[in-house]
Amino acid sequence: MEQDKTKLKYFIYCRKSTEGEEKQALSIESQVDKAREVFSKLKIVGIIEEKKSAFTPENRPEFAKMIARIKKSEANGIIAWHPDRLSRNEVDAATLTYMIRTGQLKDLKFGSYNFDNSPEGIMMLQMALSQSQYYSAKLGKDVKRGLEKKVKMGWMPGVAPSGYLNEKFSEKGYKKILVDPERFPLIRKMWDLMLTGNYSPPKILKIANDDWGYKTLKRKKEGGFPMSRSGIYKMFTNIFYAGVLAYEGQQYEGKHKPMITLEEYDRVQMLLGREGKPRPVKHVFPLTGMIRCGECGCLVTAETKKKILKKSGNIQTYTYYHCTKRREDYKCSQKSHIRAEKLESQIDQEIGKYTVFPEFLEWALEYVERKHKEEAKDRGNAYEKQHRALVDVQTEIDGLIRMKCKEQLSDDDFKSNMSKLEVQKIKAKKDLRDTENRADKWDELTVRAINFVTHGRKAFATRDAQAKREIFSALGSNFLMKDRKLTLETDEWIREIKNGYPELEREFVALELADNLSIKDKTEALASVRTRWLQKLDDVRTCLMEVC
Repeated sequence: MEQDKTKLKYFIYCRKSTEGEEKQALSIESQVDKAREVFSKLKIVGIIEEKKSAFTPENRPEFAKMIARIKKSEANGIIAWHPDRLSRNEVDAATLTYMIRTGQLKDLKFGSYNFDNSPEGIMMLQMALSQSQYYSAKLGKDVKRGLEKKVKMGWMPGVAPSGYLNEKFSEKGYKKILVDPERFPLIRKMWDLMLTGNYSPPKILKIANDDWGYKTLKRKKEGGFPMSRSGIYKMFTNIFYAGVLAYEGQQYEGKHKPMITLEEYDRVQMLLGREGKPRPVKHVFPLTGMIRCGECGCLVTAETKKKILKKSGNIQTYTYYHCTKRREDYKCSQKSHIRAEKLESQIDQEIGKYTVFPEFLEWALEYVERKHKEEAKDRGNAYEKQHRALVDVQTEIDGLIRMKCKEQLSDDDFKSNMSKLEVQKIKAKKDLRDTENRADKWDELTVRAINFVTHGRKAFATRDAQAKREIFSALGSNFLMKDRKLTLETDEWIREIKNGYPELEREFVALELADNLSIKDKTEALASVRTRWLQKLDDVRTCLMEVC
């Protein structure tokens, strides 16, 4: 049925991902401008801006909030530049089409695509969303296939290492790696010095930069400088120089001119093992600097160990965490180290103690929204009182200035009184800002906390090193490791969840599986679980307010 568009309320949803391969989409500002220009006659009640990729579900917090707000009838239509701004995955696509079909979402408007809210229109929308998902998946697969093909042909994709040059004029995908006539012999001399066993990498670096005048290749935005400390370690650990391409955990024979033999490469790796492990700048250990030894209190550090597998000739890399033993006044007896995988497994188990179902997250978001509205009036009264106080201080300052101009005050009296009033003015302004920001901060912290206990475990298993570090730090404090066992003190708000949630989860699962209850009885039982969960959230929010 055709909707009366004059009665609909719309959100403008704009997304420009800073992740993955979506860099060619319109900027958020351009999307907003186009939406306002093309749909100027529609009632727009909010603008949602997102900078996350839509390729995977549960990756876009602003999108999730928008869907929740639409379910509360704050709006019943969405304006976007193209369907691919709304979704590039099957889960979110299904959510949108289901909401349209059930009437929760009345209308969609696109700047570069026509949508008609009819069975045929919904089918065409599904096709457009599926095409977006297919395009993203295919693009990533095609790029990976192209890189794999080039590697199997014997040519390394990407920027050539020092001592080599990328061929410029061949067809894309077939460009070769050539010898850099200026730097190739100098880098070979560096390998020769290292092979003697009499020089450390830093000493070779000093000779190359200071005595030989070595400079890296000048490119458009980088290069033309002496080699860095990380650069020489990276060079001495790169098997490319031995004529081998390392890609996605596999090794391939390269067609470029080798600088050294495999035997020379292996010898340098052994020498590096005696002299100290290389520390490339880009290598990040996610948990270093956060955990202390449970015996001596020194920080726990990490290192990598390499092992050449005899059968395949491949090099296997392992990461270990262990005590630094830096205390001179205490001999730490902790001799054991722990593999990174086992340490992360312990952390995963710890996060699992506080993980909640997505349904509880949805209830929590509704709770935060309701609390925000309930407290709006109290915040308004406090804000008005503090604003009056600021006006009164400013009035006193103005009066003081007038008295000084009329020479009714000495310089000393003026400075003394003005100093006191300025302090009062600063405090009044701070109180105003705190009133404006405190409630929003509490709400934001509560939402982040519940999002953490809902998605933190999955994120820790799949995200990068920096994300793992942030998730681990959010668990609490006083991280200790002793005899390969990790202990920590969880924050109070997390303990509040652990103290009350498991029982609620058991009840929730039992109700979901129960076939002998009437719809009424099940609804009432779920309402009881929801009520007790929201009471638990009051305790969580109170804990967060105390640390604001």
